Amino acid sequence: MDFKFPSTDLKGWRLKVGEDSHGQQKWVYLRDEKQREEWPQDVTEKYWLGLDTGTPELPEAKTPLEAARNGYKFYRNLQSHDGHFSTEYGGPLFLIPGLVIAMNVCGQKLLPEQETELKRYILNKRRKEGGWGLHTAAPPTVFGTVMNYVALRILGMGPDEGPMTEIRALIHEMGGATGIPTWGKVWLSVLGVYEWDGVGSIPPELWLLPDWVPFAPWRWWIHVRQTFTPMSYLYGSRFVGPFTPLVFTLRQEIYTQPYETIRWSAQQSNISPYDVYSPHHPVLDIAHGFLAYYEAMPSLPGVSSCLPLRSSALKRVYDLIRYEDENTGYQTIGPVSKAFNMVCRYAKEGPDSKAFKSHLSRVDDFLWLSKDGLMMMGTNGSQLWDLSFMAQALVETSLADEPEFKKSTLKMLDWLDKAQIRQNPKWYHEGYRHRTKGAWAFSTPEQSYVVSDCVSEGLKAVIAIQSLPYAPKTLDLGRMRDAIDTILSMQNPSGGFASYELQRGSTKMEWLNAAEVFGNIMVDYEYPECTTSALSALKHFSKLDPTYRQQDIQITVDKAIKYIHDVQRPDGSWYGSWGICFTYATMFALESLAIAGETCANSEGVRRACKFLVDRQMEDGGWGETYMSCVTMEYAQHKQSQVVQTAWAVLALIYGQYEDKSVIERACRLIMKRQKPDGRWEQEDTEGIFNKNCAIDYPAFKFIFCIWALGRADKYLKRQSQ
Repeated sequence: MDFKFPSTDLKGWRLKVGEDSHGQQKWVYLRDEKQREEWPQDVTEKYWLGLDTGTPELPEAKTPLEAARNGYKFYRNLQSHDGHFSTEYGGPLFLIPGLVIAMNVCGQKLLPEQETELKRYILNKRRKEGGWGLHTAAPPTVFGTVMNYVALRILGMGPDEGPMTEIRALIHEMGGATGIPTWGKVWLSVLGVYEWDGVGSIPPELWLLPDWVPFAPWRWWIHVRQTFTPMSYLYGSRFVGPFTPLVFTLRQEIYTQPYETIRWSAQQSNISPYDVYSPHHPVLDIAHGFLAYYEAMPSLPGVSSCLPLRSSALKRVYDLIRYEDENTGYQTIGPVSKAFNMVCRYAKEGPDSKAFKSHLSRVDDFLWLSKDGLMMMGTNGSQLWDLSFMAQALVETSLADEPEFKKSTLKMLDWLDKAQIRQNPKWYHEGYRHRTKGAWAFSTPEQSYVVSDCVSEGLKAVIAIQSLPYAPKTLDLGRMRDAIDTILSMQNPSGGFASYELQRGSTKMEWLNAAEVFGNIMVDYEYPECTTSALSALKHFSKLDPTYRQQDIQITVDKAIKYIHDVQRPDGSWYGSWGICFTYATMFALESLAIAGETCANSEGVRRACKFLVDRQMEDGGWGETYMSCVTMEYAQHKQSQVVQTAWAVLALIYGQYEDKSVIERACRLIMKRQKPDGRWEQEDTEGIFNKNCAIDYPAFKFIFCIWALGRADKYLKRQSQ
């Protein structure tokens, strides 16, 4: 019998915005037909579900500006009533399994419709090779395939239902689950289908180290820190969920030998070659070897893990988990720590506790329904990030001056006003947090984490909109100064800006990277993208308020420009760590140099950068780069040009004031050719990246940057022709 993909009636889904907090997004399912009639689907819901939106065809664009206008006529349909643009933010394939395991061991279930759509998404993202990779664009790995197989089983799929037999065969072909990377080992141990003895030591005692210790956890990059912390609690307490019949069945299904015959201590450093991106450093393996004795010999005086030291460490770690939960409204910094923290609160305080119930109430914030099914997003959304770019694009292209777009523009300003974080976190010092007063977070204010480029782009968006004659001055200079103070606090001695915090430790801490599937994760590195956002925000603000911290701002900008020069590669490009890849970072870097007054006419660095881009323009006029550029750190040509990367290249060349307008004209024609009659562009390949090896999707970019590039190009080309 042919297997039929599980699915709900997509016409029953609705998107709730801002129900519990500003910018919140939650998909709900209406089972009752009368409810559906009273609350009809809008264009946003239909668009993301792949249904017919009914949007009208627009007059064919003859110029880049007309195409940009058509693009925003469509995109404004996706603006929510609160002013932001509700958007999916998916790609990583290890997020859903973590949530599914967490809910299972805590004795909780999602709604039946949610479980159905989770299964549909997982099955839709299965690769032609038979399994799943680290993300949707990657080939199958043990981590991706085992975790998603386990998730499907927990969600109710039988061992031989549909493709499950084939998937299990692939798992066995890859060597079984023993070689799953560390994050997978931890989740499987929590579920009860792996043994904690097979996990490299994650000692909570590290949090008892004095702050001055060079490798103390507070110095680690925030995502690693907030993932390691709950992991260490679960590891240190050896938490395991209930031993259900499914647990014992899975033990038989995902290994190539009987479960009871596996030598678990030998699995700590057993990582499948299908998965390894960052192999263990010898220092880490030596540390694991020593700590294995600490864990295994509870009766040895002085070095035993059953000493009061372990109890003290667990108490310390649990306090840090509590601080994180309360600082973020139980969102935590991201979906991995979200699921781990939820299990920790359940393990310590039980299912009826306020903390655990608060965690459950925020699960839906991370779930997004797409045409392929229900995904778990990389955060609770990308609300601020998308809106801040769109606002600047509208102003810089002069579309914001057009009467039909004024209401939409003002809604964005209102959203930004309410999204600014007005104070530092509750547990500011205790949680080792960076200041947040005056900042904007990547998604919502409740999530509460400052990111250097988010506070910067948020401020630039406010300044841009408030420069319009019809816009109120909602954010006064005092609130902008708070943002400036935060930006200035985030520059590193090199002149570069990292992401969430200052770089707190040596890059030699990569010797302790136990994640295996990610690179450069142990400290918060500096990035040309973040540095550009910060220095450009400082310069924009200085035009409004030239006396506030004038000297500090000038010194910061000068150091930032020097950093941009210092990290330019010999071929003229810059390496991108948050978008793909050299195209993305080079766009940002050339914006920095343009602010410094550097163009093709007077700067060898700018000429080399523009040559780098022009040399890679494809025959059809576009640009295309794959995520493998980020993995290998060498430009990887895509088989097909991508509208988003073409838009990035256009903006980069405009920043550099590249003189050969035919290059930009060809690129604009490509973007215009790909535009649909109703103004939209179709989704192409993935746009984003993190930790060198994991792609993530930014579906709003095809609207934002195409509109931005076309509108800016229209002005630039006209000016060049004069």
